[in-house]
Amino acid sequence: MNEPAVILLIEDEIQIRRFVRSALEDEGHQVLECGTLKPSMAHVHAAKPQLAILDLGLPDGDGIDFIRELHTHSEMPVLVLSARSSEGDKIRALDAGADDYLTKPFSIGELLARVRALLRRNKAAPAELMFRFGEVAVDLVQRLVTRNGDVVHLTPIEYRLLCAMLANVGKVMTYRHLLRAVWGNSHIESNHYLRIYVSHLRQKLENDPTQPKHFLTETGVGYRFNI
Repeated sequence: MNEPAVILLIEDEIQIRRFVRSALEDEGHQVLECGTLKPSMAHVHAAKPQLAILDLGLPDGDGIDFIRELHTHSEMPVLVLSARSSEGDKIRALDAGADDYLTKPFSIGELLARVRALLRRNKAAPAELMFRFGEVAVDLVQRLVTRNGDVVHLTPIEYRLLCAMLANVGKVMTYRHLLRAVWGNSHIESNHYLRIYVSHLRQKLENDPTQPKHFLTETGVGYRFNI
């Protein structure tokens, strides 16, 4: 059996939530419960759970959006627990960054086995919550970007793109990787979107947008972000 872990359970069906929580607590884990997406990211930042168990159809949004946002700054594994059983739904979740997918109805024994397998991988790492580069500071908890102390307004897409780059400092990120992280699978061939929004970030955050030091182009491949 794994060492006890902190597990975030995001499920709007109360009976299923109680059933899963009881089984996890019997294994010695601490369980943080959410019935909606809204408070979930606050738990990620405050408690730094080692695993999330996530339903996709939630009252205030799609769990796919949570996975995408989570993986802009954290490698915490995600086990999807959903009534959606089509191949397309599974592919969407896994492409967004889910680590495993279990359909309802499910066996509690299989659920616990999958939880143990994900915890053994020990993928989770403490999320970096503050980044600084040049004259820019990015506070991921407050979702606040400042330059020389002044607030910089970023659109939601610009902010998601910035977070995707901050999660991969120093690495070459392909066009496909960034497009999937920011827009999802529907735009993975639309490289011109990236050029436009990287240009926006350079204009807002680089000292000299024509000679960028942080948002670097890797010709024919994608981009690399340097602190």
